[in-house]
Amino acid sequence: MKAIKALLVIAFALMITTAPSVSVLGQTARSKMPKTDTAIKRVYTCPMDPDVVSNKPGKCPKCGMDLVEKKMPAKKKESAKKD
Repeated sequence: MKAIKALLVIAFALMITTAPSVSVLGQTARSKMPKTDTAIKRVYTCPMDPDVVSNKPGKCPKCGMDLVEKKMPAKKKESAKKD
């Protein structure tokens, strides 16, 4: 009987210590935090008025055309070997 109580106490202690780091769905608390450094920032601009820039799609306030996603140039990684 004492062995069963001891096992229950140990099992309960393990559940209490691991519960804050694991959610019901099995994801850790850190995985739910937003990933700001890897988030892609989208920029929308007007094809006729490139000076009009927005962070969401919509209409150009100058001409009324739809704003389109601006193609950002791909970042080139510098190679370790330079000539």
